[in-house]
Amino acid sequence: MYVVMNELHVPPEGRENVAERFSKSAEKMKEVPGCLDFMFLHPANGEHDQVVLTKWSSKEDYHNWINSQSFKDTHKKRRENLDESPTQGNTIFEYEAVHHLE
Repeated sequence: MYVVMNELHVPPEGRENVAERFSKSAEKMKEVPGCLDFMFLHPANGEHDQVVLTKWSSKEDYHNWINSQSFKDTHKKRRENLDESPTQGNTIFEYEAVHHLE
């Protein structure tokens, strides 16, 4: 299993907007080959960044997704609407799951 954490750098006043935007993505991710799970995490104490956590069957499945036209189209829309998107950047972390309990 391959796990990707996308840490979103968003000011507190923009977090509801970002959460709403990602809620639309959740259903679409069910159709992405190899995507096992999609989670949008909001910090419980408000002090940390929001996180998008995805689980993949393989590293190859994840890279197929980020290189897909669908991914590019989705992120192009975001870049074109920067005034409506308060995200100030992000940091991606990728992991191979060594141990996993289902």
